[in-house]
Amino acid sequence: MMNIRKYIFFTTAVLAAGLAACSVEVQKVTTDAVVSDVPELTADVVEGQLLVRFDAGVSEVLDKAGLTKSGPLMPMDRSGILSVDEILDLVDGYRIERVFPADSRSEAKAREEGLHLWYVVSFDEKHPVEKVAADLARLGEVSRVEFNRTLKRASHKPAVPLTAVQLADAMTRSAQQKFNDSYLRYQWNLINDGSLNNDELTQKKFIPGADVQVEKAWELTTGDPSIIVAVLDEGVDVDHEDLQASMWVNEGEIWASHEDNDGNGYEGDVHGYNFVAKNGVISCESIYDTGHGSHVAGVIAAANNNGKGISSIAGGNASVPGVRIMSCQIFSGAYAGTVLEEVRAIKYAADNGAVVLQCSWGYISGAANPYEWTPQYSTDEEWLQYNVLEKKALDYFVHNAGSPDGVIDGGIVVFAGGNEAAPAASYPAAYKDYVSVAATAGDFTPAVYTNYGPGTTISAPGGDQDYYYEEKYRYPAFTEDGGQLGYGDIGCILSALPKHLSPSGYGYMEGTSMACPHVSGVVALGLSYAAKLRRHFTADEFKSLLYETATPVDEYMDGTKLYKKYVIDLEESSPLMSFSKNEYKGKMGHGQVNAYALLKAIEGAGTEMTFPNLFVAVDGQKTVDPSVYMAGTSFTVDVEDTSVATAQMIGGELVVKGLKEGQTEASITGSRTDKFVITVRNGAAGNGWL
Repeated sequence: MMNIRKYIFFTTAVLAAGLAACSVEVQKVTTDAVVSDVPELTADVVEGQLLVRFDAGVSEVLDKAGLTKSGPLMPMDRSGILSVDEILDLVDGYRIERVFPADSRSEAKAREEGLHLWYVVSFDEKHPVEKVAADLARLGEVSRVEFNRTLKRASHKPAVPLTAVQLADAMTRSAQQKFNDSYLRYQWNLINDGSLNNDELTQKKFIPGADVQVEKAWELTTGDPSIIVAVLDEGVDVDHEDLQASMWVNEGEIWASHEDNDGNGYEGDVHGYNFVAKNGVISCESIYDTGHGSHVAGVIAAANNNGKGISSIAGGNASVPGVRIMSCQIFSGAYAGTVLEEVRAIKYAADNGAVVLQCSWGYISGAANPYEWTPQYSTDEEWLQYNVLEKKALDYFVHNAGSPDGVIDGGIVVFAGGNEAAPAASYPAAYKDYVSVAATAGDFTPAVYTNYGPGTTISAPGGDQDYYYEEKYRYPAFTEDGGQLGYGDIGCILSALPKHLSPSGYGYMEGTSMACPHVSGVVALGLSYAAKLRRHFTADEFKSLLYETATPVDEYMDGTKLYKKYVIDLEESSPLMSFSKNEYKGKMGHGQVNAYALLKAIEGAGTEMTFPNLFVAVDGQKTVDPSVYMAGTSFTVDVEDTSVATAQMIGGELVVKGLKEGQTEASITGSRTDKFVITVRNGAAGNGWL
């Protein structure tokens, strides 16, 4: 029987051992400058492709070449820059396109961040990529060249499925539950009441309360559909019985359309985008898919109280909708995608309304055991040296997701901290701007595989199969015809899976990649409560609350933890191993994420939301729901200069129409009166970009 951790682990598996950081540092003084640092190529480098950042001084030339028009990416065979085209004319099949498609709604922000200067240069693979990189790096018009890299996974095996026979057995077990979802009893990660302990065993490995404290939090909110979590992972099963109602829907698009109906640069992106296949059809049906994207999404927002399947952290309550999942697919079947797909997905998420970025992937910790792993980045400087484009994309999300007028100004990036049992988190998780998650078992102890120490900011349940090695903590799983398959482990995380991987639609996984969505889900639940209270936060303010309200876990970091390494593979012959829990004291971040404490802290924090200033085009209109910003069911509006704009309440929404260029003051009254300004100009986009 396979070991769950080996094939669930995306945190280290995304970029497999041996992935070397690759970039070319640029000297720009003269065109014959010496390129002093061209790193050794590895198998991870994509041949025939380079990521190039041009100098800002040639931005206008690139614009004139037609490379920055709105809509889907259109590769061109000329850059418009003479020196660049002279070099690239020497290679066959030369094409160039922007890394990020132009979106009129966000183009101004992208230019402020310099993202419009990044291009993908493609050419025939028979030409050595390192030579083309060195030639381009010598040009004064080029400020940086990076190799594109393949994102690899260590294994393609699926999770351990929960079969129909096993689920039928679970249905016969009665338990008092908050929701009527069939298998909530086995989700100790959400509600741990200790009932999964076996009285025949001396050591009780499920401690009541060793969960994310969501049961009491559900009394305050179960989620809000205005909060969108972008899942950068394998594709989410958008038709799953427990996920379908929780998927984000881009109302301006048409499923599987070959037209960019909403003008955001991507065609047919109804529930997100498949950045690997370069279309809007989210996929998860390959025999090489693991179901990881669906499993992650289920932890965050599977439909609650629908009488079937599992419960989730922020999946609503029956007819009350929860948070929304945006599937940003960067892995697909045997093909793992590249850094190019990754950074496009990050910017897409920010531009299309996501405020939480769920990232259960990363590089191998620089502190990992070199006999088992190939250690990578150990410091911020090392990661930044070779991953400028990746960092710029993440910066864009951190700075530009959300809204200064909404619940949160900025975005929150949540990364899995790594599964090498290393005394330091992996990158990008370890970077200070992001939430880095370590994994715990059902008794607050560190999971045997989790990274910890520097770079770790918080912990969450991630499962710990090797720790629950005793027979009494396992129960048989069976195939559909009743044949024995092996052992499922109740010490791991139960969540959704595509039906072709598990006939029941559910199964177990473990890893910091499973701890990560618990934190993303709690963040989304907290933002839902902030929306309910009409409280506004900056991203940094909200992260501080997340850390301040975590449950302390150091009291559980004493003594020795016993486990059987690879217990499923080796069964009873597995060696009994141990580690000192004292080594983890003070190194599991601020503690274990606590949903209820976070929500209660939100009640007295942040600032009161106020009605925003509005931008509208001449002869255009903008519709706003005032109840988002102030309490009340009846609102009145007054516009000072009705020759510039008019406004009226229609069906509970404020509809503003632009008549001529100019500005006018206005006011809206509900539970209070807020003053705001209406600006009317030619060319105003729907979100106010002029």
